[in-house]
Amino acid sequence: MDILAKIKRKIGTRRIFYVCRDVERAAAGLLLGIPNYFVITNDSGYSRTLLPQYPNLILIKDCQQLDTLQLLKSKQCHGAIRPKDYVLVFKPNKQMELLCATNKWQLLNPSAELGNKVEEKISQVEWLGPLKKYLPPHQVDVLRNIIWKGDIFILQFNRAHTGGGTILIKTKKQLNELKLKFPERPTRVTKYIDGPAFTNNNIVWGGRVLSGAINYQITGLRPFTDNPFATIGNDWALPREILTPSQTKQFYAIATAVGKRLAQKGWKGLCGVDTVLDRKNNKMHLIEINARQLASVPYESELQNLHCHSERSEESCCPTFAAHIAALLSITPDDCELTQISDGSQIILRNQKINRAPNLDRLKKFKIISYDNTEIGTDRLRLQCPAGIMARHNKFNKIGKEIIYAISG
Repeated sequence: MDILAKIKRKIGTRRIFYVCRDVERAAAGLLLGIPNYFVITNDSGYSRTLLPQYPNLILIKDCQQLDTLQLLKSKQCHGAIRPKDYVLVFKPNKQMELLCATNKWQLLNPSAELGNKVEEKISQVEWLGPLKKYLPPHQVDVLRNIIWKGDIFILQFNRAHTGGGTILIKTKKQLNELKLKFPERPTRVTKYIDGPAFTNNNIVWGGRVLSGAINYQITGLRPFTDNPFATIGNDWALPREILTPSQTKQFYAIATAVGKRLAQKGWKGLCGVDTVLDRKNNKMHLIEINARQLASVPYESELQNLHCHSERSEESCCPTFAAHIAALLSITPDDCELTQISDGSQIILRNQKINRAPNLDRLKKFKIISYDNTEIGTDRLRLQCPAGIMARHNKFNKIGKEIIYAISG
């Protein structure tokens, strides 16, 4: 029995509602044809293009973009979701958990408390326990106790994601200025490793950890962002070109160890690990855990689905998003493995102080997702390509350069 049939048998007449701010976070479920699957999201230019193809898409129009909690509180949500229906969100919090319980909706996401403990920079170190050995050399202390020793380092406050809250400390003066502002703030400082970053999507499913393909994490490159730590894309083609078998083995050892520890704590479904390669000693270091669905999941699932159709292997196909749903529903896992891909990429153009108008005519070969965001640092365009766009670490190939040329106006 394929994974979609297992999901259908499990849910019966109940329905799954993915409620999210941006439709692309949930669109993979529509694309894959997950049974009784609905998406409730904001009305936007991109979401309206999907509506003719997917009648299970419910768009909420408001004078502003609503966040997930506001969507859950909306009349449209309460009119659509019945007691005992399943609800899924991108990242839950206590308020969402309480709202779902009050309305007798079954929230599929694992505990928000556990997710926060795993993701937050200070609590994460304690949570890792023996797995701290995978981290680069680090120190956790209040900021006033951090001493400049002459080497640049990474400073992180407790809550940060996609580069927010991460600061590269280059001088004693820079450190002292922060200490004056936030002397008692808990801080994690980490040795700075100048090397390529890699990530993947993993599914904690029962006692198993299913690992997806490694992708190269595109970080901080102009003209896509002016934040040097902002994660702006993924390239699934580059790792096979630049990673040795030993480095690949190290990566999966870290991903599996983190996944098993999450399973021991009651986690279900998606989690991602980010690593950095120290090229001086060829050692992989864990730098971040994402206890949730990553932004790369929808496109990875789409690429997996395309791969299965091209190989005529639909019955054994196991896309990441479908496995995530199956794990959250506590369907008994069998011996299936995530469908592996070795090509494809996506990159995000973020809003900056000065935004140039991209030449969209030059981007017709790419799948383009536009956003209505205007705040600096938020997503403006997402470009997806079935081939890789990176030649090596921090260097674009011919396709990548075509994108740069187009978005530069």
